[in-house]
Amino acid sequence: MARAANDRGDAREDSAPAEPVPQRLLAMATRLFAEQGFEMTSVQQIVDAAGVTKGAMYHYFGSKDDLLYEVYARLLREQTARMESAADSRAPVQERLRSVAVDVVATTAANLDDTVIFFRSMHLLHPDKQAEVRAERRRYHERVRELIEEGQRDGVFRADRSADLVVDFFFGAVHHLGTWFRKDGELSGEQVGEQFADLLLASLRR
Repeated sequence: MARAANDRGDAREDSAPAEPVPQRLLAMATRLFAEQGFEMTSVQQIVDAAGVTKGAMYHYFGSKDDLLYEVYARLLREQTARMESAADSRAPVQERLRSVAVDVVATTAANLDDTVIFFRSMHLLHPDKQAEVRAERRRYHERVRELIEEGQRDGVFRADRSADLVVDFFFGAVHHLGTWFRKDGELSGEQVGEQFADLLLASLRR
């Protein structure tokens, strides 16, 4: 009877959809990098935690560096897609900018480990990988700057503010979230995003 029960349990486990290997590796790498630091985490620890072989890992990721890069790059890709969708809508420019501002704060807060790990360890990446991330982040920032400049041209935003400085100031605050934001704190990520967006728009209001 016990054997039959085990068989049924095994069948249930086998029938459950398994998380794809790349996602498992990224999830375990993120947890271990957050707990131990990038330098103190070995490839063997990552594959053991993910329940795969080194060969399986190297099929998807060429090195531990590639895992660190992807931890942040996947978040940046998601944020960029959401930003472009909001920025390219037909809503008034102030609504589009506000939507983008709220979203980047909320998604950063929701994926805080990814952001903290990357900014703490980015200097350890190969220079080519560092350059890739900086280029992607710069494209994101430039699109936000274009929204501000659009509002300035249309007379919606005050024109005596440097769009570059506003963007640098805003994203400097966003990148600082990892030093103080807590998921069990008084404000949710969405609420912090709403307040950040209000402060951004207040700085541009005519």
